[in-house]
Amino acid sequence: METEKTYVYQSIAHSLIDHDVHTLFGLMGDANLFMVNDYVRSYNGTFVPVAYEGSAVLMALAYSKFAQTVGVATVTHGPGFTNCITALTEGVRGHTSMVLLCGDTPVTTPQNLQNIDQRELTKATGAGFIQMRSPETATEDIARAFYQANVQRRPVVLNMPADFMWEELTHSKVVYPVFDNPSTVLEGDNLDDAIGMLASAKRPVILAGGGAIGAEDSLIRLADRLEAPLATTLKAKAMFNDHPFNMDIFGTLSTPDAYDAIDKSDCVAAFGASLHHFTTDRGALMKGKRVIQINDTLAEVGKNYHPDAALVGDAALTANNILQWLDDAEIPPSGFTKELNSTTLTKHPASSKKTTKKGTIDFVYALEQLDIALPEDRILTTDGGRFMTEVWCRIKAPDAKSFIATTNFGSIGIGLQHAIGACFAVPDRPVVLFTGDGGFMMAGINEFNTAVRLNQDLITIVCNDSAYGAEHIQFVDKNIDPSLSQFEWPSFAGVATSLGGQGILVETHEQLAIAIEAINTRDRPLLIELKLDPDDVPRMRV
Repeated sequence: METEKTYVYQSIAHSLIDHDVHTLFGLMGDANLFMVNDYVRSYNGTFVPVAYEGSAVLMALAYSKFAQTVGVATVTHGPGFTNCITALTEGVRGHTSMVLLCGDTPVTTPQNLQNIDQRELTKATGAGFIQMRSPETATEDIARAFYQANVQRRPVVLNMPADFMWEELTHSKVVYPVFDNPSTVLEGDNLDDAIGMLASAKRPVILAGGGAIGAEDSLIRLADRLEAPLATTLKAKAMFNDHPFNMDIFGTLSTPDAYDAIDKSDCVAAFGASLHHFTTDRGALMKGKRVIQINDTLAEVGKNYHPDAALVGDAALTANNILQWLDDAEIPPSGFTKELNSTTLTKHPASSKKTTKKGTIDFVYALEQLDIALPEDRILTTDGGRFMTEVWCRIKAPDAKSFIATTNFGSIGIGLQHAIGACFAVPDRPVVLFTGDGGFMMAGINEFNTAVRLNQDLITIVCNDSAYGAEHIQFVDKNIDPSLSQFEWPSFAGVATSLGGQGILVETHEQLAIAIEAINTRDRPLLIELKLDPDDVPRMRV
């Protein structure tokens, strides 16, 4: 039945509601401001206005992860879009489904100052690209963008010419269903090989990656049946927190006892993991072992490390299938867990509480105290920087769905934006961000104010060694004066307070106690600035 005519910008806003999008991150400009306004005024949508366009994409990526839906952001054309390139690349490398509603300069004015080939820029990031073909096809093009983002597990840019916005059309709801049919390998040589390797293993290990999140129960049953310890990649951190033979993170981030156990193992069954070289310690941890890789995407199999056997299927269904075959064949358990000390598998060396340079605090000691003091139900996020590996090892997350590391593209300065996205995805839980001084100075300051304006429950810990850590290490290792990598930043605690939050400087144990008390009494975004000695920060565990 015909309905009344509407403008394209109104139809786009309506289409967002058709796709159950109730939170939109963005920065308004010529090509998207009327759409955003209608989304808020007509449909009561939540619009999160950012300070920098790339932040909108990063927030949407985190929202996608924690809300388990397609995150959506919007920016305008030209420089509004070019400011999103790093963020889009992070999303592509992280296999995150999101849609960027991106304005484009009017088709009728190719001399527009902000005109640029946005398709070619998108291609360079690896993101998908859909051109809005005409005003009449707007709802179909939006539906295609959401569908592709879902099935391709990557960001998709929908390019919207500004001169389409005031064209009239009749809105019609178009939503393409996503057909999610998880599967497993039921028979064949690959399955026989994988089961044979596990059945004959004397010291097997079950490894879970980000692609196995949600399959915890099935993997635990398989591990218990084999008497094998459990480990995760970084992306699945905290997946097996409560299991007695949890080894936590597998690879360069392992505890000494876990690394030793992995080294002694003779078979690794990796579910939903791409086997990055940090996971395998550049292949060292896989030497002399049979490696089985289970992934629901064929392209991920053998991507970083070539396994001895591979199965393409859902992690949980495949684990259940293997378990049934082991039971049917009456394969005895390996007994490997009987060789392990469950109390030390996840214990990293404690701080020696040594004296530090005046005006600084021992980083490991501070992390130990913060891990106890931070809210137990926290969402944990980290920015990039040399501080990050120690945080990953020493700061717990409640479960794998409560943690995200923003390291898919190796960028710094993208952690706080992810943290704000998480705040909106899980509004009833506190979000904890660990960031470095360089990353916070790069992009954290402007979006910390966003968290203040929107009154988010955000706890930010700035690990301030007054240096760009990776560069500082390289200078020191070459016996070169590292002063070019060192900076005298403003007081981040003072900046946070001036932006409307609460900032606390920590240079002593007494000040750390004050900061911990502030965690318990916070009523606004809180920033804790840990002053660190650049010559005394533990090296990255990579």
